[in-house]
Amino acid sequence: MPSRFYVETLGCPKNQVDSDKLIGTLVADGMVATDSPERADLVVVNTCAFIEDARRESIDTVLALDEQRRPGARFVVTGCMAERYGAELADAMPEVEVAGFGVPLVRRPSARRLIPVVDAPLPTLDLLNLPRPRATAPWAYVKIAEGCDRKCGFCAIPSFRGPQRSRDVGSILAEVEQLGAREIVLVAQDSASYGRDRPEELGAGSIVGLLRDVTALVDRTRLLYLYPSDLSDALVDAICDTGVAYFDLSLQHVSKPLVRRMRRWGDGDRFLLRIDDIRRREPDAAFRSNFIVGYPGETEDDHDRLLRFVEAAQLDWCGFFAFSREDGTHAAALDGAVDPLLVAERLAELGELQDPITAGRRDALIGRRLDVLVDAVGVGRSHREAPEIDGIVHVDGRLDVGHIVGVDIVDALGPDLVGAGALVDTGAAVGS
Repeated sequence: MPSRFYVETLGCPKNQVDSDKLIGTLVADGMVATDSPERADLVVVNTCAFIEDARRESIDTVLALDEQRRPGARFVVTGCMAERYGAELADAMPEVEVAGFGVPLVRRPSARRLIPVVDAPLPTLDLLNLPRPRATAPWAYVKIAEGCDRKCGFCAIPSFRGPQRSRDVGSILAEVEQLGAREIVLVAQDSASYGRDRPEELGAGSIVGLLRDVTALVDRTRLLYLYPSDLSDALVDAICDTGVAYFDLSLQHVSKPLVRRMRRWGDGDRFLLRIDDIRRREPDAAFRSNFIVGYPGETEDDHDRLLRFVEAAQLDWCGFFAFSREDGTHAAALDGAVDPLLVAERLAELGELQDPITAGRRDALIGRRLDVLVDAVGVGRSHREAPEIDGIVHVDGRLDVGHIVGVDIVDALGPDLVGAGALVDTGAAVGS
């Protein structure tokens, strides 16, 4: 009987792509997947270490699966936490194999110790180039680059993901075709800067060409994680031309002094001008962003500016997160720590402001007909909802999964919509 494996994935969509690549490698090595860690010969946890809450979830998951796995089963911890805290994990749990990025899990056991990330070379086995299984859902993430060249004050990602490494266009398009999904979600740490590390091969602004190439292959192309300074006119036009006018803008804050303290570009006025410009070009555009609350030195004036921006911008989706002090980052040594109770108050105030905005923008869709991709029985999404992140559209449970149908929006339930009726999709369902 072939050996069985179980993979648990934590964190962001980029981690899910890594897990898909690992699964593809394990299957190619003759192993079969199981949905039970108790029956697995190999248990893998792909961890996240972005902020303290993510590390705590990763540790809790590792401990829980360590208790569930059967005696004698290999247990491998990989991903961001393994890369960043590999030595500590190995010392605390000697029974666990700690594998950094790009370590073959089957061909050779991973080392118990990890070279410090700042001194480690790039992996010889790059997950970007591994095969992955055909998509089991009507949509799929595709990672177009790994690493990041930016030096944002709060972020430790470049220290363990390394500098940006853009993939060849051909390899991306081949993966898109192999997946067989109707919606492709392109992701990277800094998606809009795709190709900047390879200007002679890929050319300046190569994300625009890539977006158009992918759009020629699938019904929907969505682009996540856009740094605002790289949102050029050409990229805006390319996103609108995909038919998925969805803008996931990495803003983080709007007060210019605080944004500079974060070592980032922009301010609220520039952001509002860009958002207004996009809405003039495409009135049906949807917007998402995330903001950090309580960054060292954040004043009441900074917070008030963020409140005014949220009210003015009327974004469809917003996430607000408490600042997490990360070892080795610029912000770790900054003074001006904000009291946690005050951070909680500011988060609550922002949530109370944004929730009715999101609900109002959803209510405004009642009476409209939207093209919806049926993701699962009774569940779909229009261009306004990114998978696993935003709200959903409730649809007739008799609609075929993997089809794109026209539904009339008859109600809104907070972030979710309710659709009725459908037009038959002339395309084939995913997997057919």
